[in-house]
Amino acid sequence: MSEIHSDALVVFGATGDLAYKKIFPTLQAMVKGGRLAVPVIGVAREQWDDDALRSRARESIEKYGGGVDRQAFDKLGGLMRYVGGDYTDPAIFRQLRNTLGDAERPLHYLAIPPSLFPAVAQGLGKSGCSKGARVVVEKPFGHDLASAQSLNHALHSVFEEGSIFRIDHYLGKETVQNVFYFRFVNSMFEPIWNRNYIESVQVTMAESFGITGRGRFYEETGAIRDVVQNHLLQVIAVLAMEPPVGPDNEALRDEKARVLKSIRPPGVESLVRGQYRGYRDEEGVAKGSKVETSAALRLFLDSWRWQDVPFYIRTGKCFPVTVTEVLVWLHRPPQRIFSGREFKRPDTPNYFRFRLGPDVEIAIGIRAKAAGIPGQSELVELYACKDRHELMEPYDRLLGDAMEGDTMLFSRQDEVEAAWRI
Repeated sequence: MSEIHSDALVVFGATGDLAYKKIFPTLQAMVKGGRLAVPVIGVAREQWDDDALRSRARESIEKYGGGVDRQAFDKLGGLMRYVGGDYTDPAIFRQLRNTLGDAERPLHYLAIPPSLFPAVAQGLGKSGCSKGARVVVEKPFGHDLASAQSLNHALHSVFEEGSIFRIDHYLGKETVQNVFYFRFVNSMFEPIWNRNYIESVQVTMAESFGITGRGRFYEETGAIRDVVQNHLLQVIAVLAMEPPVGPDNEALRDEKARVLKSIRPPGVESLVRGQYRGYRDEEGVAKGSKVETSAALRLFLDSWRWQDVPFYIRTGKCFPVTVTEVLVWLHRPPQRIFSGREFKRPDTPNYFRFRLGPDVEIAIGIRAKAAGIPGQSELVELYACKDRHELMEPYDRLLGDAMEGDTMLFSRQDEVEAAWRI
């Protein structure tokens, strides 16, 4: 982890949807928490001024940030500046360099389509804005392995790998980080976290809503590119990784990359794609669209710990509930007991359950004697939950970490490419 804090924050795409829904509320929260006191420069194509950017930020925070905190917003407004122009025009980068002033270690947040990454990276490099800088890039990082490699090449022509922060907000969720802690700070679980005791692992991400006006976007992505290749494979990596060796962040990222490299690409018999009824009637969706809105995969890892243990991934829209959950099923006991009595072998084995959202839960499923019924058991869940309102929002965590140079919760190039290979 670098100890050098960024001395300016530049948000490309400051007039866009991501900035409106996520970044501006995060900035107020960071100012309120005393974690942001450097210039904030918004960059976009619109010919706005500083006041227009502040007005956009205020609207955003009122709608998505829980309301404007007057003191914090006044401080944020005093930090904000705006630069407008075409990303392919060198003039916008010269203006940005002038606006940065004495800043020597800016963080550039590319909240823009990936197709613009190469032009912006080159503009930052030629103008000197990349010197001493870090860059944050949003998913989707490409649309397949070849495009991801091409984007990596474009970024590496200007920035070193250690200065590139590929953001996946799922790794910023405290619920996902909780899985790290569950596995590696509790010695009672590590001896059974392997193929000898675990029968299967299931990761489900269900949403009760449809594409909500994003037809054109979804036609280019689908469920697999949208959430499986990034969010859900990252969860699998956290569940299956070996304990990191060494105190640095790269040790942890090494182990996640090894998991992704060990996964066999699924065959036809291990993949189901589906589409919710009415998807083809959505605006921007082709009448004969074959794009999936739901998907189920069965994956296997070629490793000593996980050989022959199936990992199931399920995701989809217009499901009955909105929930993201991990179920780790253990093998059943090797034999029946209480011989000579009526005994029904338990249908439900022991399990670990992690609710990653919207609620925050960890549970262990065990079997105990059924009350009043000789020789039979019943399922009992040992359950712990946490008030989700006490948790830090993912973007608050990740943007602060990027400004500190902390890479732990960001994806490395080899992780991204390994996931696209799958």
